[in-house]
Amino acid sequence: MKDFLHTPFGSSLVIQSMPWRVPCPHQCVCQIKPWYSPQSVYREAPTVDCNDLLLIQLPTSLPQETQTLRLQSNLISSVDQSELQGLVNLTELDLSHNSFTSTRTLRITDLPALLSLHMEENQLRHLPEAAFFGLPSLQELYLNHNRLRSISPGAFKGLDKLLRLHLNSNRLVVIDRRWFHALPQLEVLMIGGNPVDTIQDLHFKPLSSLRSLVLAGMGLREISERALEGLQNLESISFYDNHLIKVPKEALQKLPGLKFLDLNKNPIQLVQRGDFQNMLHLKELGLNNMEELISIEHSAMENLPELTKLEITNNPRLSYIHPQAFQKLSSMESLMLNSNALSALHSQTVRSLPRLQEISLHTNPIRCDCLIRWVGADNDKPVRFIEPQSTFCSEPPELKARRVKEVSFREMADSCLPLIAPSTFPSNIEVKHGDNIALHCRALAEPEPSIYWVIPQGVRLTPSSSYGRYQVLTEGTLEIFGVTAEEAGFYTCVAQNLVGADTRSLTLQVEGGDLLLASTQKTMDSFVVREVKERYALLTWQASRNVPTAHLSWVSNGSLDAHHRHSTRILAGTRKFNLTHLQPGTHYKVCLHMGPNDTSCVRLRTKDVSMPDPLPDLTPAVLLAVSALLLLFAARACHGGASFAKNTNIKEDSKELKTTELKSSERHFAGCGQQLTFCFCGEKPN
Repeated sequence: MKDFLHTPFGSSLVIQSMPWRVPCPHQCVCQIKPWYSPQSVYREAPTVDCNDLLLIQLPTSLPQETQTLRLQSNLISSVDQSELQGLVNLTELDLSHNSFTSTRTLRITDLPALLSLHMEENQLRHLPEAAFFGLPSLQELYLNHNRLRSISPGAFKGLDKLLRLHLNSNRLVVIDRRWFHALPQLEVLMIGGNPVDTIQDLHFKPLSSLRSLVLAGMGLREISERALEGLQNLESISFYDNHLIKVPKEALQKLPGLKFLDLNKNPIQLVQRGDFQNMLHLKELGLNNMEELISIEHSAMENLPELTKLEITNNPRLSYIHPQAFQKLSSMESLMLNSNALSALHSQTVRSLPRLQEISLHTNPIRCDCLIRWVGADNDKPVRFIEPQSTFCSEPPELKARRVKEVSFREMADSCLPLIAPSTFPSNIEVKHGDNIALHCRALAEPEPSIYWVIPQGVRLTPSSSYGRYQVLTEGTLEIFGVTAEEAGFYTCVAQNLVGADTRSLTLQVEGGDLLLASTQKTMDSFVVREVKERYALLTWQASRNVPTAHLSWVSNGSLDAHHRHSTRILAGTRKFNLTHLQPGTHYKVCLHMGPNDTSCVRLRTKDVSMPDPLPDLTPAVLLAVSALLLLFAARACHGGASFAKNTNIKEDSKELKTTELKSSERHFAGCGQQLTFCFCGEKPN
């Protein structure tokens, strides 16, 4: 296959071939055909077409006026200068898809007008020194789809005027900057499809005139900071279908004139703050077909004043674009976001693009709630939807399958629950012992949600906090450094705002640690009663895993509420619960439900309400004095107890949370002194 570069005329000008009345070689076709030079200059070229004739050598009696000679898909393995004798006007020679194994059998050194040479799809394995010497006017050289494993440092000597070099889809494992010293005017280099996993510093420095560079399908894992240094005039670069796990932002900053950037089909998970920043001439950016991409972060794209088109499509896990992901994109007109896992595009994102004219959101699970209200807003210049007939609501249930553009502004709520996209969370992740891992959690909501993680030890970690091998970043990513078997287990991300919360969980398995996890899972769960009072009981447990659907249930025996079961949900990561509003002197059965087959129960009896001893038979005067004294001590004691109750906290998961029962005790203190016999001041919890 050939690699074509689009010309300004390709889509608008169609010129028919015309007869060329000359003696034509046997089985060949001679016509006047349209032809474009490597600099896109149109010509009407006398053409001899001998394609697909199974020739083993060039045909004889070629017309001397021939400008284009096409010999594609034959069996030719050598060409001698004598076979092209007298073709002084020959400008293009197509020998693609033949049987050449070496350039030494291509003995053509006296074709002063030759501009284009096609040698793609042959069997070339090596380019020797000065492999094409004698073609001083050559501007295009196609060597793609051969079997090249090595190229001599001076293979391109004598090609001072070469503009386009196609080396893609060979077997090169290194790129040698010495190749390029002989190519001062090269404008297009296509070298993708070679198994080169690293671009070294300054590899392309000699190519100061280069305008387009294609590095697609090479297996590149990393681009060093100085890999693209020296390409001052580069306008277009493609990293399509490589193994880049992050945007090579340092290298891209060395390309001041870059206009078109293709990062499609790379395993990048996050487009992070500043990844695309201050690229002052960038016009189009592609982030499509990225299987691992889940999030476009805050200020990921900032100060790109000439960016007019942004394509972020066909990314099956992309569920989150930060409300302020785009900053200072003053020329953005077209935003393509179709075929992702986006539940919404925040109104802040849309408002940050003052010149936005069209947007594509179809084939996304759109929530038609508060986040998408900008669609129905009365805008002075409404944004045009691409394929509006295919852009549907998936939530809430009452709006499901409605076209987004048909949902009115009033049908959407003012606030909405957080939603962590399921696509960002695999159910299981397996890592090797000692590896580092990052678990990403993002959620959109209104008001903006806060995010925290609960780790297998039951500890709750909030952004900017660390614990042992764990660290939670501001955006909500949980990083684990040097994973061991102790880090295996159940992880839960919680996103919450004033409206509610959402949770997603996954199991982390450490290679070689599964047996340890299985053997300890049951023994680590212990559900015990730590303290029992008249109206509350403090329960604790240590869970080896976290289940977002965990809940407590309790039922009293022998009371008016017998057989009436109560239940409450336990927020993920909770290891302690103060069960309040219990009846004094009552038996209870309390159960902790961690899963369908994992329930632990305990029985307890609350204490009876204690009554004061009766007063002795005293004279009225003594009784009055004793009563006054007791009231004075009771008032002081209750005042101290109230202060204690108001200032006593119970720690839960490194957070100090005042228990409900202590608030209940304050209600007892409020009535203290009105009737001494009913004054209960409480005791300090253990």
